[in-house]
Amino acid sequence: MMNNRVCELFNIQYPIIAGGMVWCSGWRLAAAVSNAGGLGLLGAGSMTADVLREHIVKCRQATDKPFGVNMPLMKPDAAELMEVIAQEHVPVVFTSAGSPKKWTGWLHERGIKVAHVVASSTFAGKCEQAGVDAVVAEGFEAGGHNGREETTTLCLIPAVRRATSLPLIAAGGIATGQAMLAVQALGAEGVQVGTRFALTQESSASDAFKARCLNLDEGDTKLLLRKLSPTRLVKGGFYTAIEDAENRGASSEELLEIIGTGKSRLGIFEGDLDNGELEIGQVASLLKGRPVETVKQVIDEMMSQYNQAKQQLAQ
Repeated sequence: MMNNRVCELFNIQYPIIAGGMVWCSGWRLAAAVSNAGGLGLLGAGSMTADVLREHIVKCRQATDKPFGVNMPLMKPDAAELMEVIAQEHVPVVFTSAGSPKKWTGWLHERGIKVAHVVASSTFAGKCEQAGVDAVVAEGFEAGGHNGREETTTLCLIPAVRRATSLPLIAAGGIATGQAMLAVQALGAEGVQVGTRFALTQESSASDAFKARCLNLDEGDTKLLLRKLSPTRLVKGGFYTAIEDAENRGASSEELLEIIGTGKSRLGIFEGDLDNGELEIGQVASLLKGRPVETVKQVIDEMMSQYNQAKQQLAQ
């Protein structure tokens, strides 16, 4: 075990946490990350209460290591999902997209550790006041929903480190051991990795989505939907429809009509690359041409790169 507060808090070997990503983070991915020494998270954002319970049970059967659930607080059925999490004695919950005040005390009363995802140092301070156990600071390089501040990871981590004394996990644009060492130098004690794990064999995303994302160039993702909830999208049919609408000054109502329902499932899970919503981080272009690897290969490589980079800097 690496000797730092993130590893101690979650009782894990390496301070590497999987992003809890919609349509990617099922029990296979979460269990694989935990078995390889990190902390796997189930992505409750695309699950009903019954589906979440099923994935918790299967994850527990597939690993004897700690794992958790990522819970977007803006979800209409958040309370129902939280009840399932408590009933199933999940040890860790990562909350996002909402105020940490609402659920942190409730989760602590049930013996559950809480980390909250923020995109600014102001909200990091509020996390400390709310009593969370750790903070995830996510830069705007990340895939999917992003902070309105559009602060990059390199700027965000030192600002959050200055604002809070809590264990700090860096997210957004991290796919290598070198990046892990870089954010550690800025004050982070762990990393949350989304894109790289979304494109592994154990991710529940479609093969077509993985293949597309492993063939992206720099600039092939962009932050759109700023009027609603800033979201990083892959260029394609859905992206073009949103961009065209925004360029002509579409209202929030018009944008919601284009989005409709089930577009992220259609793109990420079902692999409709033209009509579906494709979300991935900027760092995908760094993985261009790589095969679809196992989670263990990813974590082993990241730790090897981290140790090599640390030695090189020491020299």
